[in-house]
Amino acid sequence: MAENGGSGDDKDQDQSDAKSDGNSGGDDKKVREQEEKREQSRQKARPWVRLGLILFVIVVVVGGFFYWWTTRFEESTDDAFTAGRTITIAPHVSGYVTELDVNDNEFVHQGQVLLRIDPRNYQASRDQAAATMQQARGQLEGAKYQVDVAKKNFPGALKQAQGQLQIAQANEINAETEYKRQHNIAHAATTQQAIDQSTAGLKQAQGQVLQAEGNVEQATPIQSNIGNASTRITQQAGSLAQAQAQLDTANLDLEWTVIRAPHDGWISQRNVERGNYVQAAQSLFSIVEPEVWITANFKETQIDDMRPGQPVKISVDAYPELKLEGHVDSIQNGSGAAFSAFPPENATGNFVKIVQRVPVKIIIDAGLNPNIPLPIGASVEPTVNTKSVSRK
Repeated sequence: MAENGGSGDDKDQDQSDAKSDGNSGGDDKKVREQEEKREQSRQKARPWVRLGLILFVIVVVVGGFFYWWTTRFEESTDDAFTAGRTITIAPHVSGYVTELDVNDNEFVHQGQVLLRIDPRNYQASRDQAAATMQQARGQLEGAKYQVDVAKKNFPGALKQAQGQLQIAQANEINAETEYKRQHNIAHAATTQQAIDQSTAGLKQAQGQVLQAEGNVEQATPIQSNIGNASTRITQQAGSLAQAQAQLDTANLDLEWTVIRAPHDGWISQRNVERGNYVQAAQSLFSIVEPEVWITANFKETQIDDMRPGQPVKISVDAYPELKLEGHVDSIQNGSGAAFSAFPPENATGNFVKIVQRVPVKIIIDAGLNPNIPLPIGASVEPTVNTKSVSRK
């Protein structure tokens, strides 16, 4: 019984294993069928994937070739900025600012009054210089009259001296005659007093002759004396010129108390207020002129085909919608490093080759909007078309 029972259980177990093996075989078949379907799907999809890859490669190659073809003559750089002229306004004279007629970023025109400095000290200096000049002019006129008088006086003085010499000589002859008579006659016929008087009279006459001769000698150089008077005209003329220069300087100082705009432009960097005391040559503010150009620092490997006159397209970082057009004006004859405060010393130490940059000046021809200010120092990106190359 036990054996029969055991045999029955084994039979049931075998049937159960058979069924399990049958189900397992069915699942493997399904898996194989699914894998076959996937493989067939992949086989069908592979041609399209290959075709897509081929098309992608073709598009990339064509696009790259097209980009190279359209840009092969273009050179661009982002190391570029706007440049312009700035005028530093500084006074010629010192003083207190009594009037300030401009504000920050205001547009001014040439000749417009910017500020005024207290002019009272300079007006007083101008009046003093004018008085000094009038005095020098009077002295010059007096020197001219003195020359005219000298032309008459010095010849007359010579004649007068010559006449006095003749009188003195005649007196000397009379005194000498009297002296001889008193000394040659007998002592009984004269007196000692008469003898002494004749001696004194002779000496006095001789002295008068010497004095007259000296006066003649002194009056003889007529032309020299007249020339000496004429030199006073030159001296006074120099004094008058000096006084005129002082008056001109005083007038300039007075005129410089009013500071005017030397050129059209915008006021920038104003650092003065009404009531400030300003010194001569002190920077008060700057004027930025309307003219703006581009300074582009191209690599030295980019300027081989770059020539003046070539067209340039310019984009402005601050205004993406602003598209400017211009042309190459000139190429600086030297790299930026050559003009730096501390140029490199390539002949010392270990040399490392670095690509240098060369500044190129670009003039803006079109595209500027008068309502949009383009400040100097703004970043731009120019693109130069080097298609037209001149090797001359």
